[in-house]
Amino acid sequence: MRSPLMRRLGLGAFLAAVLAVSGLAPTATAVDPAPAELTFATDSATTTPGGTVNLSMTLTNHHTHDVWFVYQTIQPTWLTTQRPDLKYGFAGCTLATADGATPCAGTGPADLGGNYGTTVPPGRSRTVTLKLDIAADSGCNGNIGFYSYFYAEFSDSTNVSGGPVFTPVTRVLCA
Repeated sequence: MRSPLMRRLGLGAFLAAVLAVSGLAPTATAVDPAPAELTFATDSATTTPGGTVNLSMTLTNHHTHDVWFVYQTIQPTWLTTQRPDLKYGFAGCTLATADGATPCAGTGPADLGGNYGTTVPPGRSRTVTLKLDIAADSGCNGNIGFYSYFYAEFSDSTNVSGGPVFTPVTRVLCA
């Protein structure tokens, strides 16, 4: 006696073959690149109390339209907030331009969106650098790290949001 399961499998295989031959079967497609990408870098993986680390954030537009608006926040990671002996703060912000660095124009180190100097044309990047000062009396052997969320709008009325995006961790070492 033939199993009803085998008949169903045979019918399913037959239908899949018909769909494939007729061109109606789903096909694999290449994934479009992300419309905007946020990356981070630091100029040093370690520092000592009283030292400085530059944290650079680069927004790259992979879309075919200009970035018109960016909103971005940056916050310390949970592990960073659990070390009350770590003392640090953002001391400055600059935007890299073709004419050199200029001061940021945004609302400060927690809300960085306006600092990218939009518009960002297709295929171009903008880099903002925050200067992170470590207090002379900061605790040692702790990691300082941040995470970020961002939202970007394009000139074709589309948008993208991403996050959390994590920065490299800076290790505070004793001198």
